[in-house]
Amino acid sequence: MSADAVTRIKAKRTSSGRVAGGKQGLSRGSTIGLHVGLTILAILCLIPMLVVISTSFSSESDVKENGYPIIVRDFSLDAYEQLIGRSSRTIIDAYVDTVMVSGVGTFLSLFACSMAAYVLARRNFFLRTHLTFFIFFTMLFNGGLVPTYIVITQIYSLQDTFWVLVLPLVVVPWYILILRTFMQGISYELIESAKIDGASEFRIFGTIILPLAKPGLACIGLFILLRYWNSWFEAMLYINRSDWQTLQLMLIRMQQRVEAMFDENSLIQTNLRIVDIPSETLRMAMVVVAAGPMLIVFPFFQKYFVRGLTIGSVKG
Repeated sequence: MSADAVTRIKAKRTSSGRVAGGKQGLSRGSTIGLHVGLTILAILCLIPMLVVISTSFSSESDVKENGYPIIVRDFSLDAYEQLIGRSSRTIIDAYVDTVMVSGVGTFLSLFACSMAAYVLARRNFFLRTHLTFFIFFTMLFNGGLVPTYIVITQIYSLQDTFWVLVLPLVVVPWYILILRTFMQGISYELIESAKIDGASEFRIFGTIILPLAKPGLACIGLFILLRYWNSWFEAMLYINRSDWQTLQLMLIRMQQRVEAMFDENSLIQTNLRIVDIPSETLRMAMVVVAAGPMLIVFPFFQKYFVRGLTIGSVKG
């Protein structure tokens, strides 16, 4: 190679390095601006939660006089004493019931939705278009509250049972469609190779599809877990026994009793004073007790959360 050729190659590398460096500098500036904007947005999203936590640890008189604080001004545990001190056993039982319902419901719902999504994602399934439309149609129209109540209570007789809190929420059409889109991104050649080797459909689903769809399953699993944990309407509608209630239902009934105590007639009958019962701080303490476990669980799903959303939204 001649000296002129070597000189031209070095000059080309230098110029390309300058261009790459300029692009990198521009990209770094955009990244810094994006990080600053997202940091500000994250702080704005955290402020309501900080207000809730600070209010729950504040005294009722301070909240009424100075409003909701971001930082605790007058520390007090009166709200938690009212919430936990007099009904600790009830709260523990409600936590146990909610954990059981959320755990079993999340497993069954994720299993059912993933199986349905796998079937709809198969290219060689000739009914996948019709079934996809049928599932999507149920997102627009449902049977109605009264027919659903009659079916669950009169036909299946599930009222006041564990399964009435699990089965009505097992199949979610929206989650099926998201998982179907995610599984469509898995190479179909893997399935064909496994079938050539003699693998059954259940073996393909369990050993190939589920491991590759782990980010999407974790993302949808978090949604399902939050759905079961925050569910209260089914419990209020179908559960009448006081010894079987979820955490959300217990907090709603407790809030209703507190509001009844603040009624003028109830105050006369029970000889209670308003200052003896925290109102605003008690509400915030209920929020902390109900949302606390989910705030602890979320970081464990975070590494799958963004990837599951982005990959599942690429293909239509």
